[in-house]
Amino acid sequence: MDDFSKLRGVGDKTAEKLKEAGYIDLMSLAAASAGELMAAINVSEETANKIIASARDELKLDFQPATEVMKRREEVGRITTGSKNLDALLGGGVETQAIIEAHGAFGSSKTQLAHQLAVNVQLPEEKNGLNGKAIFIDTENTFRPERIRQMAEALDLDWKKTLNNIFVARAYNSDHQILLVEKADKIIRENNVRLLIIDSLTSTFRSDYTGRGSLADRQQKLNRHLHKLQKLADMYNLAVYVTNQVMSRPDVLFGDPTAPIGGHIVGHQATYRIYLRKSKDDKRIARLIDSPCLPEGETVFRVLPEGIRD
Repeated sequence: MDDFSKLRGVGDKTAEKLKEAGYIDLMSLAAASAGELMAAINVSEETANKIIASARDELKLDFQPATEVMKRREEVGRITTGSKNLDALLGGGVETQAIIEAHGAFGSSKTQLAHQLAVNVQLPEEKNGLNGKAIFIDTENTFRPERIRQMAEALDLDWKKTLNNIFVARAYNSDHQILLVEKADKIIRENNVRLLIIDSLTSTFRSDYTGRGSLADRQQKLNRHLHKLQKLADMYNLAVYVTNQVMSRPDVLFGDPTAPIGGHIVGHQATYRIYLRKSKDDKRIARLIDSPCLPEGETVFRVLPEGIRD
């Protein structure tokens, strides 16, 4: 807990209100908006701005040498997918402080990868895990504890303990999904959560907002949701893995006509984008189509009863 009383505009009572509202450190305050703070602790816009500015001054959130950014990058952890080929495609596994989006048609193993990551994040660091827990927000009724048990037993983990380390919630609409991400903040702080999964990110938005007339509202809401996810990833050094639906584009005459839902909003906000597709038998093909530091590439992995493998 940081001492808030040294901030401008914060007395003992305000400091208590901030902590009761879930602001436990200076970073959570510095990353807040004035509107959030006004609603959380019932202060004026001027006071809210003063508190946020003071927190940012304390943390020295200003321009800094790139060497400082490099130090921050050294804190990044990686979670193995279970496949060395897929890990290599992602530069060593699924990384923290980032949003990883996987899209593909049904049966392309987006959800299988979600289950595998929820297990693998619990592995010790020497086994390419993060010794942490996971949050799984299920929007399509896809979470299966039986599958977690299979994967955990294949890695010689206690399957009951593994299940106990995954916090699962079912989201029934986009507002509920957004609320669950807000509530995840407290669970992350108190339980060493290092992975947040949403399967799938766009399903509820696609259902709630139909027709071209509601497209702008949907995209704005989705944009705010993604920014909140990135904020959690940065604040708590965790990985965010989201699956995404695809649609068929009849205007594409040559090549693959499938395109991910969410348009440029999802494309710009996701740190890594993977396109998954089904191949023969248990084989799947993963293509990295966007990354800030890795080249485009493609690899093959398998989905077996014991999980994701080469």
